[in-house]
Amino acid sequence: MRTPDFWSEQPGLIAGLLAPVGMAIDAAGRMRRALARPYRAPVPVICVGNLVVGGAGKTPVVLGLAALLRQRGAAPAIVMRGYGGRLAGPVRVDPAVHDADAVGDEALLAAARAPSWVARDRAAGVREAAASGATTILLDDGFQNPSVAKDLSLVVVDARYGFGNGRLLPAGPLRERIAAGLGRADAVVLLDGDGEPRGLGGCKRPILEAILAPVDGKRFTGKPVVAFAGIGRPEKFFTTLRRLDAHLVFERGFPDHHPFREVEIATLRQTASHNGAALVTTAKDWVRLPPAWRHGIEILEVELRWRNRAALNALLKPLLGRTGDGGRTARR
Repeated sequence: MRTPDFWSEQPGLIAGLLAPVGMAIDAAGRMRRALARPYRAPVPVICVGNLVVGGAGKTPVVLGLAALLRQRGAAPAIVMRGYGGRLAGPVRVDPAVHDADAVGDEALLAAARAPSWVARDRAAGVREAAASGATTILLDDGFQNPSVAKDLSLVVVDARYGFGNGRLLPAGPLRERIAAGLGRADAVVLLDGDGEPRGLGGCKRPILEAILAPVDGKRFTGKPVVAFAGIGRPEKFFTTLRRLDAHLVFERGFPDHHPFREVEIATLRQTASHNGAALVTTAKDWVRLPPAWRHGIEILEVELRWRNRAALNALLKPLLGRTGDGGRTARR
C-alpha cells in the first residue's frame, strides 16, 4: 500500500473520522496479547519491530544485528513473515530456488546474510530455525504478535518520520499506542536522528542511535540519475541520493513491495537513456525484478552503523552463549 499523506500531517478531519476504528483495533490487539500463550524457544529470541506501519528500517537493523552476532561467535537465524510472498511456510529461504513472488523481497535480502525462514505462523518459524542449529533467533517484525516470547525487544523509530500524526490505524500509522508499545520494549533504535522525535520524549528505555549509511554512494556524486523505489517511504531513498549530490533528473515512487510491470521498467529505462542518466533503485526493489530486467539497473545499498555499540553490547551480553532454556524469563 502507499502511505496516505494525512498520516504524516497534523490530525485532521479524515483522521478524526477514522479514530474510533483505530481504538477498536487497538482494543482487539490488547485483548489478543493478554490471552496469548507464547511459544518459548530453546534459544534467545531478539525481536526487532516498530510502532508504525512500513518504512521504519526494521530489516536493516536485523541485518546489522546478524552481522554483529556472528562477530561475537553466535549462529543467528532470521525469521520473518515474508510479506508479499505466496509461501505460508515455515520454509527456509534459498535464493537459488525462491524468488520475491514466493518469499517476499525482504526475505531474499535476509537470506544473503544469514539462514532465514519465512513463516506466517511465527512460532512455527522460530521452532524450525532453532531446530536447525541457530543459537539466536532474530524476529523481523512481530513485536505486536504475541505468539512468540521475546528475550529482547527493540523498537525501531525513524527519527525523521517519528510516529506520524500520532493516531492509530487507520486514522494514522500507529499499530498500537506509543506508551504501551514503548512500555513492552527493552530499548529503542533511533535511526538517522539528531534529536528525539515527537512522542519519544520521556521514554524510559535505552535509546540506541544508528544511521543508515550509503555503500559506495560517491559514485553517484555529480551524476544524472533516474531513481525509482517501491518502499514504505520512497522519499527517504531520493533524499539519500540528493545528499550524495546526485543530480536527480527524475524520480518515481511506488507503493511498498510493488510488483513491477515490464512497461514501468521500460519507461524508466527510456527516461534514463534520454537524459544520459544512471537508472538506480534500492536493493529491496532490485530483488523483486525478474533477472532478465535487472541489466543496467544500479543499486544504492545502505548499511547500518551504530553510534554507540557499547550500549548495544550491554543489552546483548546476557543473551550470548545461552542455548538452553535455563529458567529464563521471556517477554511476550
